[in-house]
Amino acid sequence: MASKKRILSGIQPSGQLHLGNYFGMMKPAIELQEQGEAFLFIADYHALTSLHDAGRLRQLARDVALDFLACGLDPAKTAFYRQSDVPEVTELTWLLSIICPMGLLERCHSYKDKLAKGLAASHGLFSYPVLMAADILAVQSDWVPVGRDQKQHVEVTRDIAQRFNHTFGDVFRLPEPVIRDDVALVPGLDGQKMSKSYGNTIELFGPLKATRQQVMRVVTDSKSLEEVKDPETCNVFALYRLLASPTQQADMAARYRAGGLGYGEVKKALWELMEAHFAPLRARRAALEADPDYVADVLAAGAQRARAAARETLDRARHAVGLD
Repeated sequence: MASKKRILSGIQPSGQLHLGNYFGMMKPAIELQEQGEAFLFIADYHALTSLHDAGRLRQLARDVALDFLACGLDPAKTAFYRQSDVPEVTELTWLLSIICPMGLLERCHSYKDKLAKGLAASHGLFSYPVLMAADILAVQSDWVPVGRDQKQHVEVTRDIAQRFNHTFGDVFRLPEPVIRDDVALVPGLDGQKMSKSYGNTIELFGPLKATRQQVMRVVTDSKSLEEVKDPETCNVFALYRLLASPTQQADMAARYRAGGLGYGEVKKALWELMEAHFAPLRARRAALEADPDYVADVLAAGAQRARAAARETLDRARHAVGLD
């Protein structure tokens, strides 16, 4: 029987997780744990390129762990760990960097995008695709789930791995990006893609009153209550359909097209769906937060599994370059 495919995902603890994270990354990652040998890491080294508050980094990393476990991540099926608990990755980063061309990094879109958003042009920000490559190659991942805007990172990883293999001999398997076309674009409060960097998010487990206020602030057009409306161009309906059943979606779309429906009513219906979906997850999260030893044990066990895979890879890479 063929061995299971290894699947690697990672997420930065750079802010509170939100609906965009949930539908764009968290839910798909949790579903993939049924399809292969899954590794999921909290990318705290990557977060350091923009977050320089030690206490906040620790808290956000812990919050990410709580959020994923509350949303259904099974530590028996997924090696769940902090990136910084696998030191083999940082040594591997150096071995990869010696054969990574400057031009390859200069072409990376994300570096240019982050500079445009005001981040300082540090070496870490410039070279973090090499660290990302080490994350992927250390565990010899076969599949890397990414959005279309992140596909370039997997392509860079493949390029670096091929150069290393060509120079020193076959050490790394080449990962494949897994792009899910059924993952919807989640609009933020202002209609742009929901993102912490835009400050337009609806948090998963924020205070209830504040989260409801976020929902009620989703931008709409200025059509009156009586006017016919187009659900396909409405940010509120785009969020509603993520949580609604097909029947609920069809009924709400028909009300849009019939006229007499106010956006406030749709926002209230969206909030009710959110509460129905996330209330049991919020309760689970509260129970996990009351048991910090369990969360710590999950991360430690995940790091042990990841380190075992990474150690094997690093030993092969060190031998290949002559460091053993």
